Amino acid sequence: MISAPSPPAAVVFDCDGLLLETESCWTRAEEELFERYGRRFGDVEKRALIGTSLYDGSQVLARLLEQPGRAEPLGLELLDLVERRLLEDATAFPGAEALVLELKPRVPIAVASNTPDRLVRGALACAGMAQHFEIVVTGDQVAEPKPSPDVYLRACELVDAEPSRSIALEDSPTGVASARAAGMFVIGIPSFPGVVLDGADLVGESLADPRVRKALGLD
Repeated sequence: MISAPSPPAAVVFDCDGLLLETESCWTRAEEELFERYGRRFGDVEKRALIGTSLYDGSQVLARLLEQPGRAEPLGLELLDLVERRLLEDATAFPGAEALVLELKPRVPIAVASNTPDRLVRGALACAGMAQHFEIVVTGDQVAEPKPSPDVYLRACELVDAEPSRSIALEDSPTGVASARAAGMFVIGIPSFPGVVLDGADLVGESLADPRVRKALGLD
């Protein structure tokens, strides 16, 4: 088993489903979109979409909704449905803010998300977490979103940290693959039943899991 870097050079968080309880916002929007096209939205469809970029998620939508050639408009339609919910209903997971505040004086922190910038920043602000992160890197700011390593490499660059000495926290297989490709130690915390994060170096039950805290150098 690979050991976490001690102390870590940086800690980089995914946002949706990891710091913020926003998956319910996405799920309600996805259900509404599928209903518009006469389709049922269930666990299989949710797992197919978790953690995807706007581009990749749009391709998945076109396949699941049997709308060939309409990936881009479907993706934009979903963003319209989810935006209000994220900006009004996003909340931090229990213990997320306390963990961030505990880490911040000790190590550089950042957010690396596949969600477009305006939605990430709006959701962080809605949840009262925006002021804690000076560095936020999103999928629409880099050449390639997750599972490419670009968002994590850029976040580490901006906080002047070596990726191989840094820790990423993720809730999706796509995010885990991205952080692994960046050469980081990856802590996985599944946000949805049935999501398997076997590519992570450590899988915890929550941000408060003692194993997660130990890997972050807090216990």
